Amino acid sequence: MPLPDPMTRHPIPGWKGTAFLKAIVDHPLVEVGDYSYYDDSRGPEHFLARCVRYHFDFIGDRLIIGKFVAIAQAAQFVMNGANHPMGGFSTFPFGMIGCEEAPPMTPERLALRGDMVIGNDVWIGREAVIMPGVTIGDGAIIGTRAQVARDVPPYAVVVGNPGRVVKLRFAPEVIAALLDIRWWDWAPEKIARNLALIAGADIDALRAAV
Repeated sequence: MPLPDPMTRHPIPGWKGTAFLKAIVDHPLVEVGDYSYYDDSRGPEHFLARCVRYHFDFIGDRLIIGKFVAIAQAAQFVMNGANHPMGGFSTFPFGMIGCEEAPPMTPERLALRGDMVIGNDVWIGREAVIMPGVTIGDGAIIGTRAQVARDVPPYAVVVGNPGRVVKLRFAPEVIAALLDIRWWDWAPEKIARNLALIAGADIDALRAAV
């Protein structure tokens, strides 16, 4: 059976609480890979409004989400617009509310951390919080309500507040092989033919399918 069209709005038959993000996200500063989805019983079409916080066009930071990312309800992607100037006596953002006398809201004053990058085949649990500028590696799992303020290695499992890596999902040599294979970049037809291997745990068999 082939994979569905990645532009399918609701890929789960009979359930409108899950949507492929490519079908519902239209924002010049948000990049989404094929088959990544958001699940929200309140309506996944509100992903940008409910989940992507403080994302101001004038700052210009990007949210980049890879392929086959699973995002649970109320996960929060906190962008650089949440930052306030901290080098002076007051942290109040006078410049953002139109005070002409205020020093300009420059990247240096806001201590911007750059783009937020979510790798491929990442699972983000319910109400997890990803802080500005964080990169989450391919294959990582972010636990429910984890608060992630630091980069996450590929295939790491992160839980807690502050978020911490509690384990790697596989041995280092298996992780290296998976990052080399990059099954998520295969053609959809090839992925569909090899789903048993992708969902399995035999790295030699998956490597042979390359």
